[in-house]
Amino acid sequence: MGRSLLLFLLVLGFELVFFGAVHGSEGDAHPLYMECIDQCEKTGALKEGSVKHCMTSSDDFPSDDPWYKQEPLYLQWKEWNCKSDCRYHCMMQREKEREELGLGPIKYHGKWLFKRVSVFQEPLSAILSALTLLVQFNGWLSFFLLVHYKLPLRPETRKTYYEFTGLWHIYGIFSMNAWFWSSIYHSRYADWTEKFYYSSAVALLGFSLILSIMRAFNVRAEASRVMVAAPLLAFFTTHILYLNFYRLDYSLNTKVCVAIGTAQLLIWAIWGSVTRHPSGAKLWVIAIGGISAVVLEIYDFPPYMGYADAHAVCFLLAVPLSYLWWSFVKEDAELRTLTIMKKTK
Repeated sequence: MGRSLLLFLLVLGFELVFFGAVHGSEGDAHPLYMECIDQCEKTGALKEGSVKHCMTSSDDFPSDDPWYKQEPLYLQWKEWNCKSDCRYHCMMQREKEREELGLGPIKYHGKWLFKRVSVFQEPLSAILSALTLLVQFNGWLSFFLLVHYKLPLRPETRKTYYEFTGLWHIYGIFSMNAWFWSSIYHSRYADWTEKFYYSSAVALLGFSLILSIMRAFNVRAEASRVMVAAPLLAFFTTHILYLNFYRLDYSLNTKVCVAIGTAQLLIWAIWGSVTRHPSGAKLWVIAIGGISAVVLEIYDFPPYMGYADAHAVCFLLAVPLSYLWWSFVKEDAELRTLTIMKKTK
């Protein structure tokens, strides 16, 4: 059963990485949408109604005023501006026209169109991101208390027996940072929230891959860790710089994230099977859930009722998987601590 499931995950993983369809968005390239945006930003006029923010200025922020007269960033963030309002209402207008013609929804700027709720752009994804952030914090805190206060420490140095404690602390920071920016970005689209969101997600996935390699191959020597991490860190850093300062390529970023995510899931699943780790069952559940999330990310569907799309379902999966993941980490720390203590006696 285990070998059959592992073979299935391997085949599916390589299929997703090399043959997974990543479709670009066609909505923002349509002439009617571009014409609507151009007219809206210049005059504030739409077919039905108008955009009040475009009546005074088309800029995102009142740049003519001195900095001490401008609103604080948190107040600017919660208010819509000309550009964001024009995009939203033009997308709504285009989707209404397509629905009247019997056509299905399409993506704009790499994303589906969601119905706003107050200041929230994607309310369901924002709430689930915040919930996952809470689970991640709770998981990391319980791990911290376990290794530093509940498990025995080395008598000569007062450090933990578990050799991967520091790496898991770094992982916790990357993870909480990524889910924090996910909740911010899905609350409100902006260039800076988008870049922080994608950058933190790549950083988390990249470090997770490094951690999976080090734990699976039991890399403990500092020199060996540097040799493993250096080329991967260089690649991930280059990719993040590319997204932020050259081009925010949604298709390329999806392919990179799918490849990284699939690779680490396969590493954990294979390692759990080969070593017969006591938490092997949890690793299988996490691997299957992670692969399912990857499938949803690639072959996604438009938001149901304008609120829940495949991305939101992935975030829903992330809540229990995050809890299960930190449960595995704590069990691994306990197992390694006991094993090392037996060897030292």
